[in-house]
Amino acid sequence: MFKEQLLRGPAEARPHGGEYTSRFERWDALASVRRRPRREFEVEGPGFFFPPELYPVVLHPIVAARGEAVVAGLLLQRLYDYLDFTTELENLAVIPVATKISRGRSGLVLPERMRADAHKIVTDEAWHAQFSDDFARQVATTTGCPRLGVDLPAGPAFVTRLDELRQRLPHGLRGVESLLFGIVSETLISGILSDIPRDDRLPSAVRELVRDHAEDEGRHHVYFRSVLKNLWPALTPSERRDVGPLVPAAIHAFLEPDYNRASYHLGGIGLSRDEIDQVISESWPAREVRQNISEAASQLTRYFSEVGALDDARTLSSFEEAGLVRIAHESEKTSHAPREVPA
Repeated sequence: MFKEQLLRGPAEARPHGGEYTSRFERWDALASVRRRPRREFEVEGPGFFFPPELYPVVLHPIVAARGEAVVAGLLLQRLYDYLDFTTELENLAVIPVATKISRGRSGLVLPERMRADAHKIVTDEAWHAQFSDDFARQVATTTGCPRLGVDLPAGPAFVTRLDELRQRLPHGLRGVESLLFGIVSETLISGILSDIPRDDRLPSAVRELVRDHAEDEGRHHVYFRSVLKNLWPALTPSERRDVGPLVPAAIHAFLEPDYNRASYHLGGIGLSRDEIDQVISESWPAREVRQNISEAASQLTRYFSEVGALDDARTLSSFEEAGLVRIAHESEKTSHAPREVPA
């Protein structure tokens, strides 16, 4: 399986030659794995383990009525879920793609410098996965509150969503969803991480950990935008018609809240099934979730437009149905950060 290409067929037969400007010239001096220390968690004064606005179930009256201790416990579990999401995202989605690129098994003909930089991304992401897992273990030891739900069979929601996306592709194109999701996740995550390091309500070590991650992801964002510039022209017209309409689903797979994980935690505080359903639906109204995702993905939608993806009628229709095109064309000044961090 390691020898299989993400995009099948002879890479040399596909159009290639996309431009690439490296952002990794000073990687040794800038990468968090090279210059940042291990972040050590300590219990500090009053505050939150995670921004409550990014986990709106804790603001719902049914949950708030359970008391501050319950809210604090849910926010602690949300921090664990965020750290688990990061570890799983890097290990399951990003590192395999970057490894394929580095070893010339992406199915694309890429500049040698681009392949060499992919090695550095693998190193970055392995460090992100490691320090997220390590930090979660520290938090559990220091607080005495264990991680709950980390061993749920389905894992973070993006895993199941990505599998479902793969099943929608023609058999001969399966594998390209990994490239697509790598592009989506790596260009969106830098915006997601931007606000947390500035939130003084959070423990300093949490803010520093997220800042370390965000600084690396800024370089990854630029890199995977280049991957998109190489991928789309390399696809045949038929492949573009098959892949393009699924891009909004890949965006939702990454950005949509993890309702199942939130339901699990709400059940853990004693809410009934009806109460859980009410809290979930009223905390994340469908229209608001759709709007938040559209705003968060506006820059990425523009990237797909720039490579010609929206020239296909079915792809354009799919973006319109997801509410992505309107937001992208409305204003480039729209904030790129969603109100909810993927769980």
